[in-house]
Amino acid sequence: MHPADVDVGAAVKERHPGRWVATAVVLVLGAQLVHMLVTNPNFEWPVVGQYFTTATVLNGLLTTLGLTVIAMSVGIILGVCLAVSRLSSNTLLKMLAGAYVWFFRGTPALVQLIFWYNLSALMPRLSLGIPFGPEFVVWQTNALISPLLAAVLGLGLNEAAYMAEIVRGGLMGVDPGQTEAAQALGMTRLRALRRIVLPQAMRFIVPPTGSQVINMVKATSLVSVIALSDLLYSVQSIYNRTFQVIPLLLVACVWYLAVTSVLYLGQSFLESYYGRGSSRDSRLSWWDAVLMRDRGTVVRPAAAPELPA
Repeated sequence: MHPADVDVGAAVKERHPGRWVATAVVLVLGAQLVHMLVTNPNFEWPVVGQYFTTATVLNGLLTTLGLTVIAMSVGIILGVCLAVSRLSSNTLLKMLAGAYVWFFRGTPALVQLIFWYNLSALMPRLSLGIPFGPEFVVWQTNALISPLLAAVLGLGLNEAAYMAEIVRGGLMGVDPGQTEAAQALGMTRLRALRRIVLPQAMRFIVPPTGSQVINMVKATSLVSVIALSDLLYSVQSIYNRTFQVIPLLLVACVWYLAVTSVLYLGQSFLESYYGRGSSRDSRLSWWDAVLMRDRGTVVRPAAAPELPA
């Protein structure tokens, strides 16, 4: 069919009656869920409101946010270094980076947290000096490895292994010709990576990194096992005294949902920013998503013109 034979004025929206049926089912189930949340007295919503903004809970929230920022910073910086090492032509760097990713991805984060917290059982003292020679500085491990440092090491080093694979995948998604062209212009490999390759790879790196940040907010709840006063540990300390387990857990859930929702909005903005110019990465508006609108239209061909007699 020739493009001139298409009647643009006859374009109509494609209809999806099944979507409306599914929407009705979801609305009914949602209404039932809301009714249960409101009418069930065991949720104890007044207790949730009472403890939602107490000093203990807010201090725990600040610890959770601070730990997320620090651990993700360690993970991203170290992950980029590991990803570059795994793509390097240096065999030793590739082997070391691969061994790091293999070990830290293959062991649970909770086990790593407990290991760092109990490092003194393995090495009662840590020192800095010449290998097999004199020691310049000596620390007692119990005094050095605090719960906060153990949490940063456990979460940050574990996250670096995952970020290394995310960044490596993003870098491999860039056409190798970009690096060759940069080197032909006289750029070093490091400068080409920083100025040419990495900015283009961000479109592939940002979405999974945003998911990792959201996962890190939730993963900080693991530090409650090493007695670090994060959000979960704070609500646990309250319901251990009051025995109001469900409402205090709801306080933690609502705060986690609030933080992750804000992070999701930030992730969406970054995806739109780095994905600009690519039609497949463009996002529907929130209102279009609610109304189940799409960008596609069904174009009906124009009626064939009558041939002259």
